[in-house]
Amino acid sequence: MRNKPKILDRKPLVDTGLFRVEQLELEFSNGVRRQHQRLISSPQGAVLVVPLLDKETLLLIREYATGTERYELGFAKGRIEEGEDAIEAARREIQEEVGYAARQLELIASMTIAPGYLSHTTHIVLASDLYPQRLEGDEPEEIEVIPWKLSRLDQLLAQEDFTEARSIAAFYMVRDRLLS
Repeated sequence: MRNKPKILDRKPLVDTGLFRVEQLELEFSNGVRRQHQRLISSPQGAVLVVPLLDKETLLLIREYATGTERYELGFAKGRIEEGEDAIEAARREIQEEVGYAARQLELIASMTIAPGYLSHTTHIVLASDLYPQRLEGDEPEEIEVIPWKLSRLDQLLAQEDFTEARSIAAFYMVRDRLLS
């Protein structure tokens, strides 16, 4: 196992309130020095909630994604707020975005996205034993909730608006967990 590079200098470049960009001066174990930039999000990370309506049906949402400038299908997700853990954040997000609460919430995985330059962790939470209950969220418009059968994963992957890697990975993880 290699030794991690030494951080010789850390310089903030931009703080948007949602993200920070910083530049690192690194020295690798072989003496080579490089400057790297990284995007830093919330230190608590985020949750992505996979609501299981019944043993065969998951609940997806369709909401506007500013990054791609279109509506995207995916699972409910959001930042873990100060003082929350992943389960508490998942409990809140599913009620805000899907309109259900869950009697059972289980952390099934944590994943990073583009760790070469993005400091961010998403915690995947499976929500089951659902019942209707809505919390007021911060969404600018009502979010469409779409039931989707586990057996129709191939059709979902063919949808041009189901492209988010976290949602795709979560769907596979939950499907495999439920089938085993």
